[in-house]
Amino acid sequence: MKLFNFLLHSHIFISLGAVFLAVETQVQLGMHPQWHPYLFIIFFATLVDYNFHRLITMFANREALNAEKHRWLRENRSLFFVIMGLSVLGFLVSILEAKRDVLIALTPIAFITLFYTLPLIKIKNSYFRLRDIPYLKIFLIASVWSMVTIFLPIIQTGLSYGKEHVALMLTERFLFIFAIAIPFDIRDLNTDRELGLRTIPVLLGEKNATRLASFSLLLFSLICLGHYGYYNLGFLLPAYIFSAITTILILHSSKLRKLPFYYLGILDGTLLMKGLLVYFCFLLK
Repeated sequence: MKLFNFLLHSHIFISLGAVFLAVETQVQLGMHPQWHPYLFIIFFATLVDYNFHRLITMFANREALNAEKHRWLRENRSLFFVIMGLSVLGFLVSILEAKRDVLIALTPIAFITLFYTLPLIKIKNSYFRLRDIPYLKIFLIASVWSMVTIFLPIIQTGLSYGKEHVALMLTERFLFIFAIAIPFDIRDLNTDRELGLRTIPVLLGEKNATRLASFSLLLFSLICLGHYGYYNLGFLLPAYIFSAITTILILHSSKLRKLPFYYLGILDGTLLMKGLLVYFCFLLK
């Protein structure tokens, strides 16, 4: 149990999920899944990004550390700094091994991530972060995750792929991540209201926001049915349909929502589950 909690709260678990989304992309593109330096970049970049948010909270908003979601951080500060240091080191080493084109593609995404976290943008006499723009946060998260886990495998190959195929992959990835990101905003609903942050759950309410997440997964399923049927990649459909149905059930389960690892373990785990299922479907085809 301690190991499980460590993997969740250190954000290693969600970083593995990001890696397997990129492996999923390899399969979608007709490749044999292979290890490349960009997979390590994705892993360590995710680890750095998620823990960087915590680092900012530690120094800029110490009162927020009293929240239950930061309990692990309060009790494991020394371990947190070790993880942060190792993840930065791993990221730098993986960059040295990566293709130049991959690094060029990562640069604008890195700036978006930085502006998302830090108040570096000044308008008139005040600074703000991209996440402070009303309703942008969840769209930005889904877009960045989709672009990184799809474009980097494409750039690595140096090949060109059909625009329609890639566009559908991006749409599907966006819809799935968008759906599982909504519950995190629902979790922070009261806090966001107090801070005056406008998010989808603040606008629609908890029930309607959950319905929107379910609709996103249904749309994801419909697009997958047409997409992979047309491109003769039907062996992927069991993975996608099972992932969508399971995630909808997770979204609407009041029992699961009460579990302490619902967000970091179960919801984040849907990304890893989907990637692994696609990999297994590839092996069984």
